[in-house]
Amino acid sequence: MVKQSDKTKAIKGKIGLEIHAYIVSREKLFCDCKASREKGLRENTLICPICTGMPGAKPMLPNKTAVEKGVQIGLMLGCKINKKMVWQRKHYDWPDNPKGFQSTISGKYAIPVGEKGKFQGIGIWEMHLEEDPASWNPETGEVDYNRSGLPLVEIVTAPDFSSSEEVMSWLGKLIHGLSYLKAIDSNAGIKVDTNVSIKGTERCEIKNISSIEDVGRAIEYELQRQAKEGNAKKETRRFDSNKGKTEVMRSKESGEDYRFISDPDLQDIVIDDSIVEALKEKMPEAPEEKLKKLIKKYKIGKADAEILAKNIDIAEFYEKVAEKIDAEYALPWVTGNLFRLLNDNKTKLDKCEIKVEDFVSLLNLIKSGKMTVLQGKDILKKFYPKSFDPERGLVGGKISDKNELKKFAEKVISENKKAVEDYKNGDKNALNFLLGAIMKATEKRADFVIARKVLEEILK
Repeated sequence: MVKQSDKTKAIKGKIGLEIHAYIVSREKLFCDCKASREKGLRENTLICPICTGMPGAKPMLPNKTAVEKGVQIGLMLGCKINKKMVWQRKHYDWPDNPKGFQSTISGKYAIPVGEKGKFQGIGIWEMHLEEDPASWNPETGEVDYNRSGLPLVEIVTAPDFSSSEEVMSWLGKLIHGLSYLKAIDSNAGIKVDTNVSIKGTERCEIKNISSIEDVGRAIEYELQRQAKEGNAKKETRRFDSNKGKTEVMRSKESGEDYRFISDPDLQDIVIDDSIVEALKEKMPEAPEEKLKKLIKKYKIGKADAEILAKNIDIAEFYEKVAEKIDAEYALPWVTGNLFRLLNDNKTKLDKCEIKVEDFVSLLNLIKSGKMTVLQGKDILKKFYPKSFDPERGLVGGKISDKNELKKFAEKVISENKKAVEDYKNGDKNALNFLLGAIMKATEKRADFVIARKVLEEILK
């Protein structure tokens, strides 16, 4: 969170956002080139005549998945979904724009996908689809067209924010909501254009800020700058993250500068009410609704419910597990052990194949006493990248018989004279060492509680 001085806290502005995010899709918006934002990808390998703007190349029909995801985003934002959308050509002459224009459902006379919405108390003016330009490096002059034509959604808010804290908190909730829809590429992040003004100044647009923290820092700097220097004309600025300040890029463009015209190569998108309703039915619960459900239905504390609700895949996995086994017993195995497995492998649940049936079977084996907790944890580690029937990993059952455990304990004591002596001299850690040796000797099959009692009785 951005720290503010008392002086900064007193400065209130009029702030609106334009948020750009990559829609999850296999193909680009107007061609069947693979849509990928993979890091380290070789330049200009996912391209064709359409996305590089070759003369005579015509776009394909818009990507159906991108359109449907766009509609669902509009519904999440409480927007009115328009039944007819017209593609526009937004003209500008930059090296990253191979056609000389960007195909977009925006502009002065455009009808967006959704409009007049409200999300978490903030007005949504509109949201629409458009294609991404290429990636241009102004220092080398090189252009990578792998990105050209990727489907983007742009969300335009009303200037309802007055401070950086409000903006940062709201953006966090927006990204959380979008993650539940599985509509945007979380690895690609977001790009935010921030419009800031204070009373008596003209609006400044700060372009292409790529993190929530930097959005907050840019707003803080701009509020202070405008309060000190004023701002006589509209302008476009950039935020230098290293310097922590905004810098002038150019005077602000108007809609006329882009020369918007209807795109003759693209058909209008027509969406009837039945399509909208069908897409609405497929949408998951909102994060706040999921949180309430987890607390009420499964009788778990708010802290644990919040951990589950952070990720819809984890929340839904837990719900499916809780249908087949005691919800309270399953909770620490999901919030603790499953999370640890994913974190250790630097992955997410949707990137590996862990079946609910295998997970439940594992918990049942542990709960019934056929397998120790330590055995269960070892088998769970092997569930990445793909789970299996845990019976396969069960070499032998849990050892609870005192006489059998006594044999292992006596052997461990005879082989670890120093640890025994340390224990008798008051070193409590020595007992843990001996217990660990018993667990190792039994391949973690020993009942830990009974093994401890047996060991203490012998040592006394």
